[in-house]
Amino acid sequence: MQLVDVTVYYLEMHTPAAQELPPPREGLTVLHVHQPSVAYYRWLYHHVGSAYHWLSRRKLADHELEAILRDPQNEVYVLHVDGSPAGFCELDRRQHPEMEIVQFGLMPEYHGVGLGTWFLRHTIQLACDAHVQRLWLHTCTLDHPAALPLYQKVGFTLYETQAIRREL
Repeated sequence: MQLVDVTVYYLEMHTPAAQELPPPREGLTVLHVHQPSVAYYRWLYHHVGSAYHWLSRRKLADHELEAILRDPQNEVYVLHVDGSPAGFCELDRRQHPEMEIVQFGLMPEYHGVGLGTWFLRHTIQLACDAHVQRLWLHTCTLDHPAALPLYQKVGFTLYETQAIRREL
């Protein structure tokens, strides 16, 4: 097992404001996947997060992950480009009026084409529609280098950093 030094960044947005903007291209659809199967979720998680060493959901046994996915306060939205999955976000609404963006990302072939900003703003709009008072997330130095600047660009503010050692 290899351990690396990682900086974790915690960001928040209070009383998120509507951030809808026109799609950057035609053929974009965001679907709310009600209670996705464990296999489908693991497929999304792997294709979006494997390059960034996402581990939290990989460490869970299937029955543990299934319990999370079956919780109606946990929501998964999948971005599709011309019908093909291009990314996903996972929202945890269990602490209302707060909401956590637990996962957010795109598959590698969709990086750098303007979809991330649009999909993140769409995700923020979901928080607005739910009348959330605080939307928060965390990212780290293992994530895509554009992640932290993107979150800050759309209005998230840094409220805590943490230095940790993490396995790869």
